[in-house]
Order: sequence, then structure tokens, then C-alpha cells
Amino acid sequence: MKIAALVSGGVDSSVSVPLLKEMGYDPHIFYIKIGMEDEPSFMDCPAEEDIEITSWIAKKYGCKFDIVDLQHEYWSTVVKYTIESVKQGLTPNPDVMCNLLIKFGAFNDRYGKDFDRIATGHYASRYDTAEGAFLGTATDRIKDQTYFLGQITPEQLAKAIFPIGHLPKKEVRRIAEEMKLPSAHRPDSQGICFLGKINYSDFIRKYVGEKPGEIIELETGKVLGEHKGFWFHTIGQRRGLRLGGGPWFVVKKDTVNNIIYVSNGYDPIAQYSDQIPLENLHFLNVKHDYSQLDRIKFKIRHQPEFTAGRLMRKKGDIRIVSDTKISGIAPGQFAVIYDEEEKTCIGSGVIR
Repeated sequence: MKIAALVSGGVDSSVSVPLLKEMGYDPHIFYIKIGMEDEPSFMDCPAEEDIEITSWIAKKYGCKFDIVDLQHEYWSTVVKYTIESVKQGLTPNPDVMCNLLIKFGAFNDRYGKDFDRIATGHYASRYDTAEGAFLGTATDRIKDQTYFLGQITPEQLAKAIFPIGHLPKKEVRRIAEEMKLPSAHRPDSQGICFLGKINYSDFIRKYVGEKPGEIIELETGKVLGEHKGFWFHTIGQRRGLRLGGGPWFVVKKDTVNNIIYVSNGYDPIAQYSDQIPLENLHFLNVKHDYSQLDRIKFKIRHQPEFTAGRLMRKKGDIRIVSDTKISGIAPGQFAVIYDEEEKTCIGSGVIR
């Protein structure tokens, strides 16, 4: 079986290489380069160090190694999606779309067709039944990354392999130390997808601009201050409002009139709802019959905790009704659906 291993220079994808070798595979290592060096919002370019580490790992394990440049594909898909989403007042998730459109999308289209599997360093698992491939959650629930994989296609899932999905993070670090990998003590990436560190507000400011508008208290209608554009703010946001007497939370956006509505207090009731309306419901295994699916677990952001609820589908209205009211329900964000046992990622929808 021919394996293409996507290695970024981080500890997780680095450890996937010796694990694949132990499984009897001879992976061909690829480093995907995007390129953000010309961006004024670019704070730290890890590409040189990443490539050096990835090249070192390829030599250590006798693997073929190639650097692939998918900058055009990334900007024409993921960046375009991000900018268009924020212009509409939505909350995008570039990491989710990066997996769909780049790692398992553009890479496979251009380089992966000669390979049986594409291996990544995600904390996730895949299991197969007579109905095909299913996306399973990781052993390490704190690091589980299935939320970011909830939009990949069934065909992409069928080709994916996740070598570290059965390991806790501590064990991955231990293996890296034992193998003397240069990435053993590298901190986890905090950047968007694999772009590295950028100042997100500066990035949005360059491509969307500024448009001053009012910040209004939802409960009283009182004007509290001014913002520089609703696209700099998302539902549930607390920081960056520059208001006294806080804490203040963004609870609503009027994109037509460029108004941000906020509520005061550490736990304002306006933050909470049990209704999560969805569009574009997407299942990771289309062969399985989900027509009677009712009780589910779900996440509306990347976090360890699952929330229980019901998936309601009536006359074109698709929504999750949560058992408990939750905060930060932001249009444009993804709601990812799991089975009640929290073992399988079923699919996802976009919050509308």
C-alpha cells in the first residue's frame, strides 16, 4: 500500500512517520507550503524550520520527501471562503475548510492520486464496516480533532489514515523523545491551519477594511461605544470591545446597519439558547441510514466536551435542539454531530 504522509514539522505529524514504518509502510513524506511571507500581518514564519525538521525525519527513516506549493489553491479556496464569510457577518473556520479543500482536497487532486492512503497527524481514527469508512473519535479526548474533520467527503475519509489517533498526547511526546525527533518539544501550533502565526485582525483589516459602527447594549438600547466593523467580532466574543464596566459579551450582530449588540455580566442570559438552526447537513458515510437519527451528541466549536441533544428535520427545517442551553452559537460556524456514545463523528452542518 502506497502512503502519502503529510508532515508539517510538528510533533504529531512527525511521530506518524515512525508509526507508519512500524506498520510496515514506506511513506512518501510531503510538506505542504502555503506562503504568507509577504503578508504584513505575518508575525513568525516557521516554514524554514518546519522544512528542515521534516527533511531530517525523511532522511532518518529513509523516506522520499517532497515540498509541494499549494499557495494558489489555498488563497482561491480557504482564504476566499474566510474573507467572504466575515464580510457577511459569519464566523468562518479556516481549519475545517483547510482539511476539506487542501489536505484531502487539492493535495490529493494534484499529488495524491498515485497513493492508496493519505496520512496526517490528526487526533482521530477511522474504522471500516460493510458500509464503508466511519470517522472515529481519538483516544485522547482533550486533543480529539474530529471537529476539524467534520466536513471532509466520504471519498476523502475512505483514503485517510490517522496513525496517532489511538495514542494520548503524552505518549506521542514520549515516542518523539525516544526517537530523538527534533520536534519532540515543539509547542503545539496556535496558528490558522498550517499558515503559522498571523495577526487575524490585521489580516481581515487588509482585505475587508474598516467601517465604524455603534456598540449597543441589547437590553437597554444604550449606545456604549464604537467598533471598527462588525466583521472583527463574533458571537460570544469578550475581548477587544474596549468598553468599561465589563465584562461585555457580543450577543448579536446587525450586519445591515453595522451594529454590534452586547450584554453585561459574566454569564448574560442573552448568550444562551437551546436552538441551533443548520443548513447543508453533511454525513461522512452516505451508505449508512441516518433517516431515523434522533438523539445525538454535538459540538459547535473545537473543545473536549460533548453536548447532548436531538437532531430535528421537519419540512426543510434542520436544527439541533440542545438538552441544555449553550452560549456562543455563531452563524457560519460548524456544528459537528456525534453518536450518543461519543465514538463516531457522524457529520456536520453550518449554523445559520
